[in-house]
Amino acid sequence: MPDATIIPFELPLPQVLPTIEGNVDYRELRQQLLGIDALLITSGLETRLLERDLARWLGKRKRTSAKAQQNHHRHCRRALRCNLARLLIGEDYRGFAARLADSPLLQYFCGVSELPCITVPSKSTLERYDKWWPQAELRQGIQELLAQGATAARKLALPEPVDLESAFLDTTCLSANIHYPVDWVLLRDASRTLMKAVQLIRDQGLKHRMEEPRTFLTRINRLCIQMTHASRRTDTQRHRKKTLRQMDKLVGTVRSHARRYRDLLAQCWSQTQWTQAQAQQVLRRMDNVLDQLPQARKQARQRILQDQPVANAEKILSLYEPDVHVIVRKKAGAEVEFGNTLFLAENPQGLILDWELFQDKAPADSALLPWSIGRLEEAYGSKLKAVAADRGFDNEVNRVGLAQEGIYNAVCPRSPQQLRQRSGSWKFKRLQRRRGQTEARISIVKNVFLNGRLRSKGFTHRALTVTWTVMVHNLWVLARRQLRAQATQTQAQAA
Repeated sequence: MPDATIIPFELPLPQVLPTIEGNVDYRELRQQLLGIDALLITSGLETRLLERDLARWLGKRKRTSAKAQQNHHRHCRRALRCNLARLLIGEDYRGFAARLADSPLLQYFCGVSELPCITVPSKSTLERYDKWWPQAELRQGIQELLAQGATAARKLALPEPVDLESAFLDTTCLSANIHYPVDWVLLRDASRTLMKAVQLIRDQGLKHRMEEPRTFLTRINRLCIQMTHASRRTDTQRHRKKTLRQMDKLVGTVRSHARRYRDLLAQCWSQTQWTQAQAQQVLRRMDNVLDQLPQARKQARQRILQDQPVANAEKILSLYEPDVHVIVRKKAGAEVEFGNTLFLAENPQGLILDWELFQDKAPADSALLPWSIGRLEEAYGSKLKAVAADRGFDNEVNRVGLAQEGIYNAVCPRSPQQLRQRSGSWKFKRLQRRRGQTEARISIVKNVFLNGRLRSKGFTHRALTVTWTVMVHNLWVLARRQLRAQATQTQAQAA
């Protein structure tokens, strides 16, 4: 194992933060960022993440100079703080790069506020920062932070220790960044992707005899407009079927042209100005669509021409996000959602103790309860004393298991008779009332920190973004608790 000790070196002199008056939103953001900055330092979370990254980085190299190690350490620290700040204020890479260049507060927090010149990372650098740590190391860091808050609350300036004895469980659907999965829209997506790739290849001088790619885009767009307006006609079904047959024929022609250009690029990429990696990127993009196009055409014919349903397990919801599922929620305004199941477990103080974004179809909620209890006890080493959840987590096996483990069962029963019996307990009613706040916690994570849906591409990156979001959320909650404790102490001293 290589030596992962961070070489001490003198940090650049940061600029002094200006004093801003008259803006309460700025003042709250400043207090939050300074509170998170203090937590990163006092808890040692930043140091532990830097050391693990340094050990991983040194393990891939035989020899490194002190200057190279210090440069890597500087970027590593910026990566951590830029990711936290970007998710806290809800910006994308491009928007955060512009805001970071314009905000002395963000420059101070992210460690780029240096004299005499301030160098701000670009959007591409921010994207690389986002993938700096593997998910396992981030999860371990979050768990260590919460365990430290439970045993050393005074060191972190918390008013009370972090509660690791009670957990409130719930699941939700984290929507993917895709449009509504309409069958004929998939055909349009495939045509656009393939013809744009063909245009790129033709621009490099590799050509087969065919019409201009833009003409196929014009035709598919015109057919999409006709399909959209079909509902206004009296013979809706007949017009939809006629339009789909035209679309299917056009897509078949597009596929044939794309296949020839794909093979041409694979054989003659050296005649272009692209590197092999750039050519492979275009080939992967075309292969992804070409491989799924026959199933997408079959799916559209089956649903529109034959008027037969397609099983959810066989549906293509997106040509670009294969790990997206149909999740039936049966809730007002969202009876069916498209994305991945997100599991969360929070404590009474609003801190997220456990989480998981499921790549495959998630198991039933009742199966997640014993699984989560085992993860919580393994992560924090302490035995749970109470678990609360909605009726989806209830079954006979879980009731017996909780009783055997000595964990208080505050899961809402499915049976109305059992619910009436359990409602006589003050502890059950108190935990169930508190469980209602878990819905608000889910809303905060989804709508405040993730802006309603994940824009990350690929399941691995989406799961990593969720872990980053949990870290930001927990630091935000701890910083708010610190501020409230300081305000209470100030008021007591003034009185």
